[in-house]
Amino acid sequence: MKKVIVFLVNVVFCCGAFAQKPLRHFMQPPNVINTIPYGNNPQAGHYVQSKDAKIYYEVYGKGQPIIILHGGLFGSTVEMAKIIDSLSVDFQVIAVSTRGHGKSEIGTEPLTLEQRANDVLAVIQKVTSEKVMILGFSDGGFTAYKFGSMYPDKVKKMIVIGAGILYPGLRDFSFNFNQAMEMDAEFWAQQRDLMPEPNRLKEVFQQIAACYSQLTVGAELLGAIQCPVLVMAGDRDEGNSVQNVLNATLLIPNHQLAIIPNAGHPAFIINFNASWASIVPFIKEN
Repeated sequence: MKKVIVFLVNVVFCCGAFAQKPLRHFMQPPNVINTIPYGNNPQAGHYVQSKDAKIYYEVYGKGQPIIILHGGLFGSTVEMAKIIDSLSVDFQVIAVSTRGHGKSEIGTEPLTLEQRANDVLAVIQKVTSEKVMILGFSDGGFTAYKFGSMYPDKVKKMIVIGAGILYPGLRDFSFNFNQAMEMDAEFWAQQRDLMPEPNRLKEVFQQIAACYSQLTVGAELLGAIQCPVLVMAGDRDEGNSVQNVLNATLLIPNHQLAIIPNAGHPAFIINFNASWASIVPFIKEN
């Protein structure tokens, strides 16, 4: 009888240790439940060493590979849940947690866009030898632009959401760290639980601010992208005006443009149906 009791206690303890609340993206309503814990799924998760940092990624589905890059700072893989759900039906989806986010390390070197692009390259080289498609949102979109300019032979197509032209002084990238933590305490508690170095979260904010405050995304970078690019943005994007996004689009040699109505910065979350209706014909056309 004593052995049975001990066994039951161990079972309860183990179940409690692995139980967790469903992951949420930033400011997600608490009644929305994600059935797959994107960004923290042991069944799909892998690591690759990219110079000074271990980068975490997950793989879903089979077919033509497509890289998914979430947003920065407040971004996480789970915010891409509906995109991953939808794409993984017909494609091999490779969802990357960018350095300093989720289960990926931040590393020891200052953060740069080139560094982010090389992280993506490390993941691609680990998973596939095929050309990939890339879908990036916000920070992930800028990384996609940079990757396409650096490694044109690696990219078949690209979808960028919420990323326009950029130059020093155009936007204020200083963030109040304490206020950010208070805006969605449950989200940050979950993110800190995932992070290999949660005590460096404030440093992540500082490094991203430093990177983007001096970054230029203009004719030289965008003009070097050779693959077809679908640039998307919400018509009410708070950080990237329609004009800003249009200006970026026109600098890309092979471009398409989709403005999503009644949507702010995370257009694919706010108006998923319109976003998906723009994505599908683009990725399926020869």
